[in-house]
Amino acid sequence: MAHTLTLNNGATTSPHGRTTDIDLDAPAVRTAREELAACFRLAAMHGFEEGICNHFSAMLPGSDRYFLVNPFGLAFEEVTASSLLVCDLDGSVVAGDGVPEATAFYIHARLHRANPRVRVAFHTHMPWATALAMSEGEPLVWAGQTALKFYGRVALDTDYNGLALGNEEGDRIAAAMGDADIVFMKHHGVMVAGPNIAEAWDDLYYLERACEVQCKAMSTGRELRPVPEAIARRTAAEMRAGDPHSARAHLDSAMRRLRAAGVPFDQ
Repeated sequence: MAHTLTLNNGATTSPHGRTTDIDLDAPAVRTAREELAACFRLAAMHGFEEGICNHFSAMLPGSDRYFLVNPFGLAFEEVTASSLLVCDLDGSVVAGDGVPEATAFYIHARLHRANPRVRVAFHTHMPWATALAMSEGEPLVWAGQTALKFYGRVALDTDYNGLALGNEEGDRIAAAMGDADIVFMKHHGVMVAGPNIAEAWDDLYYLERACEVQCKAMSTGRELRPVPEAIARRTAAEMRAGDPHSARAHLDSAMRRLRAAGVPFDQ
């Protein structure tokens, strides 16, 4: 299902050369590598990955041109800070061994280019969210408190068009996202966008929890009872006000637990 990246001119990306306008050894870059690698390991632990097909990206601190992304061929549980690639938005690998998976480049590079506010983008086929993406209508029904974290922040991409193997499909997905932070991609999966790695991880984790609970509630055959709109809107605003601090604490806690368990994500 996964594809090696080949550019439109027929050339494959090449891991040669280094950027000259950003310090790839800067502490902030190292921190971003470690945090992103931790998210891969956490996603694997929670069953969010699907083989070697899913991908996370994060723009390098201080850059609007270069981003971190996982290399083709590694499962999430194999990713480390040093194995992450640095790519530019044109598809060149400027640091790291290997190349990105093709759909990873065409989705993430075009999303970051079209929506500069998106500093981090996580794409998964995680099962509960994908199950709702496969169903008719709006995916979330705002019946559970956890789901309200995403009230007013969700877009729906209804025009599935096969694999994202070109700029046009990446541009279409970016347009479908618009100003939203979450895109349910019909027949496909989900995309979570965030201003930083901690908030993207927090959203990814709680989105799957919200979808799981909703699917289980639906499986009872009983009618779901949505939260009244005014309360949903107010609760969502209260959650968003605390999200930056809560997300930072959430990722810090998760990274401590990974280190305590001896998971070598930061190598």
